[in-house]
Amino acid sequence: MAQEIQLHTPTPPPPPPPQQQSPPPSTSPATKPKTKTLTLLPLVFIIYFQVSGGPYGAEDTVHAAGPLLSLVGFLLLPFLCCLPEALITSELTSAFSSSNSGFVLWAFQAFNSPFTASFTGFLKLLSSTINSATFPNLCSDYLSSTFPSLASGVHRSLFITILILLLSFINFTGLDVVGYFAIAIGIISLLPFVLMTFIATPAVVPARWTAVRKKIDWGLYLNTLFWNLNYWDNASTLAGEVQNPQRTFPAAMLFAGVLTCVSYFVPLLAVTGALSVSDDRWSDGFFAEAAGMIGGKWLKIWTQAGAVLSAIGLYEAQLSSNTFQLLGMAELGLLPKALSKRSKWFNTPWLSILISTLITLSISFLSFSHIIASANFLYNLAMLIEFAAFIRLRIKFPELKRPYKVPMGTAGVIGMCAVPSVKRVF
Repeated sequence: MAQEIQLHTPTPPPPPPPQQQSPPPSTSPATKPKTKTLTLLPLVFIIYFQVSGGPYGAEDTVHAAGPLLSLVGFLLLPFLCCLPEALITSELTSAFSSSNSGFVLWAFQAFNSPFTASFTGFLKLLSSTINSATFPNLCSDYLSSTFPSLASGVHRSLFITILILLLSFINFTGLDVVGYFAIAIGIISLLPFVLMTFIATPAVVPARWTAVRKKIDWGLYLNTLFWNLNYWDNASTLAGEVQNPQRTFPAAMLFAGVLTCVSYFVPLLAVTGALSVSDDRWSDGFFAEAAGMIGGKWLKIWTQAGAVLSAIGLYEAQLSSNTFQLLGMAELGLLPKALSKRSKWFNTPWLSILISTLITLSISFLSFSHIIASANFLYNLAMLIEFAAFIRLRIKFPELKRPYKVPMGTAGVIGMCAVPSVKRVF
């Protein structure tokens, strides 16, 4: 009878043979988590914010290609590229549920290579940190229509710096705080889009949905789509903090996936159908203007406030993933052990939070389009390794205990990974 693979923490770290039982990773009192704090609903909203956080930031798809391709993109891309990522994350997180190293451990076990694991971790960490830098920028964009001084210059830079430091401190106070805060933020930031959709529906002209921009900016269109639908696997770095992860993760992925798809497609459908405006106006922050046109100033202000709250949730969720990835890699022996140290007050990896914050600050003043292009490039490279690791683990360790398993054989999972892999290459 096949035995379950358990995490092993060697130095230097050769991957343990799956046929043998290995001791769990050694942890000192300073690094061992006191309790598993995340339950289903907080995890759903953390995943939601790691991937989406609402329609904020999706406007550039209309600007780049017009309403039709924007709607088609948000309708089809989740099934072609996002569903495979979510399924892979569910299966491998259930198989390696005691570690916070997530996708780094998957590459580690699949290829028997500390270098491949470290390279994957480096790509994902840099991509995620770059991605985190977009959220304070997005927040500033939405507020600039009410506070013009935030559009550029010293005031914008000061606002972004203070916001990053404040949000990093909130993350320092605990993952459970982030989880329950994400629930509240998610509900409040989505409500204006629910109202906007209902108010706009009587004014919808279906013919407006068929418009396509004459000169399509494919780079901006695809980068914005991928940026708004990436990072399903980031939640795997929180596995060691989740209660009953074998059951909780697949369910959380399902609920977060439905919430993400609906929160993009439905508001875009309503607003593009109700408003007759030039595609050039669809840039970062336009949803707030649209809210004012549809519902009045009160809805515009609420949408702007929702954007600020969404940016908070996005940053908190992404920073949580980054810091626990560093902690997990340190426990594997791939990074200095100091990165696994936790705060005595909040049980959070304080040094990892500090490093992630400093990196984010250093890149947070780049333009939005440059940030998402860089993040997507690094993320795509890492995902190609993850797809290969998933297939390799299916072939190499067919009897590995997988509490949740994608209901496909080897040929099926190869086919499942083929489409998103081709998309990432070309």
